[in-house]
Amino acid sequence: MRIRAGYNLTYECSQPTPMLLVLEIHPSRRVDLLTDQVIGFDRPIEARGYIDSFGNACTRIEAPAGLTTISTTFEIYDSGKPDIVAPDAIQHDIKDLPDEILSFLLGSRYCDTDRLGDFAWATFGNTKPGWSRVQAICDFVHNHIAFNYQNADALRTAHGGFTDRTGVCRDFAHLAITLCRCMNIPARYCTGYLGDIGIPPVADPMDFSAWFQAYLSGHWFTFDARHNHPRIGRILMATGRDAIDVALSTSFGPSRLANFEVIAEEIAA
Repeated sequence: MRIRAGYNLTYECSQPTPMLLVLEIHPSRRVDLLTDQVIGFDRPIEARGYIDSFGNACTRIEAPAGLTTISTTFEIYDSGKPDIVAPDAIQHDIKDLPDEILSFLLGSRYCDTDRLGDFAWATFGNTKPGWSRVQAICDFVHNHIAFNYQNADALRTAHGGFTDRTGVCRDFAHLAITLCRCMNIPARYCTGYLGDIGIPPVADPMDFSAWFQAYLSGHWFTFDARHNHPRIGRILMATGRDAIDVALSTSFGPSRLANFEVIAEEIAA
């Protein structure tokens, strides 16, 4: 299938403000592009791209004072197949994990493993290691947190989501990642596009989406604790330890997101 995706984001800065942007699709999906994906600005801005330590495509700019709109629209090929389900995927012993995977076992800014370790072992210690254990964690998180846009909180950690029992997709991802890490399963945060493709349309406004990947049988597999069933048409933008590594924008000075529009829709054949 063909998917049209993109965004219009407007930031207001009170002074010239350096910014880091993570607004391109992941390099692994570039081969699927059917049109160019170019980040545009409505004002003259010098932009420089680079690849960060997690393999994400990032952009450095200095936003001038006032309102600046950042936008892109592109078309991309997708297989149209749902997320892979591999019930026989195994959990590795820590001694067998590649060195570069070990950091995804550790606590991070939003994944406070030290506060959830005892609960994780008490709740999931008797589950079958591997895919079944990750799915049991997704089932728990899916039923434990109530999705509500009005209850978004940029400061909420995984333990906060566990306690508050409400939040948005990032809260589902952070709690599931943290519980996986507590059970010695490497897990990383993902952000990208996920339109209402293959499901009935929903009333909520379109947004970027968060999910996670767990490292099993030598591969990163996609899991989504919020929706908790395989979805069609995910477009990965970035991966990291948690949301702080893949923030859409990081401003080194005062800034305000004044407008936010995202699209991700299947193009009719």
